[in-house]
Amino acid sequence: MTFGSLQTMIQVFGEFIDQFPPEHDSLELTFTPSSRPIKQRWRNNRVSAHFVADYLSSFLPVDEQDASSKKRIKQSKGAVSYIANELLENAIKFTDDNCNHKVRFGIHFIGESDVTAVIFATNYVQQPAANKLQEFIAELFNSDSDELYLQQLEKNAESESETSGLGLLTMINDYSAKIGWKFERMSDGSNMLAITTIVQISV
Repeated sequence: MTFGSLQTMIQVFGEFIDQFPPEHDSLELTFTPSSRPIKQRWRNNRVSAHFVADYLSSFLPVDEQDASSKKRIKQSKGAVSYIANELLENAIKFTDDNCNHKVRFGIHFIGESDVTAVIFATNYVQQPAANKLQEFIAELFNSDSDELYLQQLEKNAESESETSGLGLLTMINDYSAKIGWKFERMSDGSNMLAITTIVQISV
């Protein structure tokens, strides 16, 4: 985990995986944020999140006679669906309007009997938005996640607007998720950065 100036080409924070085993399975989708009205986009996000969660179930060992096995799959699909929806909504919501790059979104699977799902999203932002996210990451790593969640709820109630970070804190507090980020400056000389967020959960 590193903190500092974003003048470097790449910076990594938290629990980030940059290289996956060559034999692992994965699924990746791409989206053009400006291609559809926002209300229709939110509906499509939920459909995509549920699709990824359903895809997950094919990688989990299933025993139709074992109630605990069915419960595990139901809980895992619920967790993946929530996390996938949050990541995709944030990626599309905060992508810069002038960006010509597509949002990347998907899931990797690591392990066999003990499966780890790694859900990721990549979007593109200008420097000020990257700085704001970095400030939140610093606060996240230097605070108790439960206390920070309550603080964010209070801010949300006071401002009567959505407070960024509640979804990420819910992932940590409710699903024991590990979260990582990679900030990568574009090589075209613009002020744009690609931000990849990954969330790991045991399923």
